[in-house]
Amino acid sequence: MAEKKERGLLVVISGFSGAGKGTLIRELMHRYPNYRLSVSATTRAPRAGEEDGRDYFFVSRDRFEEMIAQSELIEYASYVGNYYGTPKAYVEKMLDAGHDVILEIEIQGALKVKDIFPEAVFVFVAPPNAESLEQRLTGRGTESKEQVLARLKRAAEESRWMSDYEYLLVNDDLSETVENLHALLKSQHFSMGRHRAFTEELGAALNRFYSEEEK
Repeated sequence: MAEKKERGLLVVISGFSGAGKGTLIRELMHRYPNYRLSVSATTRAPRAGEEDGRDYFFVSRDRFEEMIAQSELIEYASYVGNYYGTPKAYVEKMLDAGHDVILEIEIQGALKVKDIFPEAVFVFVAPPNAESLEQRLTGRGTESKEQVLARLKRAAEESRWMSDYEYLLVNDDLSETVENLHALLKSQHFSMGRHRAFTEELGAALNRFYSEEEK
């Protein structure tokens, strides 16, 4: 009989817009094949180069609200005028197959996931400083000055919740940050909380030696 595969980790990654979360995750998955990215649904329009089903599931507001009503989402949140949410079925399927599933989601959604999946690993990605964040947002060239300012104001608000995450990664050198994230997640597979059944079974088996001594 084949040994049952260990259930994968649910990994929640958040951070300010412009902190480099997407690039970090793509490079992690390129280097290490066991990771799977949970594709979020959103009502925002695709950016240049983005593909439906790969970067996001781009849906109408009516369809998104239908997904909410039918409990098809693990979490959802509104951010800068658009909905974002995590479809449930794909996540559960990948976890059961033993893959570590990454959710790249906004802080509002992450805090909801924490209530439902307290065993998940919560990582916050930050830039080395505020000036760097502003430069990255401006350098993307995809948004107006007003939109960049809105994202910086949002980052100021979001900074209040950084301490609600278990781990912080400062994304200064991409390659180093990728390796730090992989090492962090790899270590989680050895946490005692994930092996309670084994420790209880081993403890029960060892207790028989007390019984043998009494004979």
